[in-house]
Amino acid sequence: MDDSIDAIRRFNRFFTRHVGAIDAHFLGSDLNLPEARLLFEIATRAPVLARVLQNALGLDRGYLSRTIARFERRGWIVRDRVAGDARVRPIRLSADGRALFETIDARQRAAVAADLDRLGGVERDDLVAALARARLLLDPASGGPFTLRTFRIGDVGHIIARQSVLYAASHNWGRALELIEAETVAAFLRDFKPGREQCWVAEIDGVMAGAVLVTDEGEGIARLRLLHVEPFARRRGIGDALVRQCIDFASAIGQREIVLWTHTVLADARRLYARHGFDCIATAIHHAFDAPVHGETWRLALADAG
Repeated sequence: MDDSIDAIRRFNRFFTRHVGAIDAHFLGSDLNLPEARLLFEIATRAPVLARVLQNALGLDRGYLSRTIARFERRGWIVRDRVAGDARVRPIRLSADGRALFETIDARQRAAVAADLDRLGGVERDDLVAALARARLLLDPASGGPFTLRTFRIGDVGHIIARQSVLYAASHNWGRALELIEAETVAAFLRDFKPGREQCWVAEIDGVMAGAVLVTDEGEGIARLRLLHVEPFARRRGIGDALVRQCIDFASAIGQREIVLWTHTVLADARRLYARHGFDCIATAIHHAFDAPVHGETWRLALADAG
């Protein structure tokens, strides 16, 4: 834990210096960073009430009141009146305030662009994904709605890496499981049958939030494989969406059933499969993970199969 705390504090020190967070004159303006952020919120929300700004930014009420008064004295904002309620004073930018905002916004975009220009395309993508992932880990509710897409280069390798890490942490399933997963995705890539097999990735703000594979086992049987949902993305319905995607796909190509292999200890996964109509049809103890584990085979008959 101490190493993690030190790492985060080290990044915080770097980033506050990098973006000029402690500069008295942020990006050469007459504002510090909190004031510039407040100006941004007024510009993008106007007209807006002070209490909305306070809640959005988590600012002290007294500090917010003093800053708004300073903005008003400088002629950067206008406080309107609402008929019938003198206490309600919506805030919006004046022409001078709008000009100031646009100047600061342009400088900030240029500073970010300069950072990105030093990076190659892959590095830029890595940075954007890393920043989004950090935000989602610290504040899962900040993410937008999830989307599903088919797999791209590098996805299946990332899928087995994440599954291996997550199962090692939760159930102490180590290298043996990782080997099984690696062999599974190697066969999927090597023998991939377009139109008969697929891998879907769930994303939130461009970050992988979960994934699943479906393979063609022959004789009208599809197999659901390597389903996972990242911890930060759970309770959003992603697991249900991925399973439903597999069912719809298998049904559309005329498969008569879907099977899968899971484990008795994976209670959440078992409830998910049962919710979509799968039944457990066989159980057996195995040692594939270098320890005795109770495995289960589940099956779903596809009603629309011809």
